[in-house]
Amino acid sequence: MASDFSYDVVSKVDMTEVKNSIDQAEKEVSNRYDFKNTKTSFTLEEETIKVISDSEYHLELVLDILRSKFAKRGVSLKSLEYGKIEQASQGTVRQVVTLRQGIPIDEAKKLAKQIKESGIKVQATIQGDALRITAKDKDALQSAQKLILSQPDLPYDVAFENYR
Repeated sequence: MASDFSYDVVSKVDMTEVKNSIDQAEKEVSNRYDFKNTKTSFTLEEETIKVISDSEYHLELVLDILRSKFAKRGVSLKSLEYGKIEQASQGTVRQVVTLRQGIPIDEAKKLAKQIKESGIKVQATIQGDALRITAKDKDALQSAQKLILSQPDLPYDVAFENYR
């Protein structure tokens, strides 16, 4: 039996679900009458989505469709970071949406500090873009997990993995 128990607090985006959401959004845009004869498209490149449309109005509508598809497929909207709306070729506009993966270091430090100040007997260490929580008691780990989940204003979505 292990003397220490641990898990990792991470923020990940399932790229398969992102791809499926984009495919569904493309299908809806192609079937909608208000997008007939518009130059609307989505391009997924690694962790960015490039959205192009005829006008800012159509671009906002497309982004609403995309957000609804993400929500239905379980992709957190907290992981989306919107770029500036830019003019593109042939009178179109584009916006780049970046998918944030991982917990930023400054946010991980804040979370580790909150855990430490709570008095729960766990150790929180930052490991890259994740936070490892370690304790001698499983109940302390569960208390730390409840504390993390009770934070209403986290700017990222959290998940727990690598339970040991």
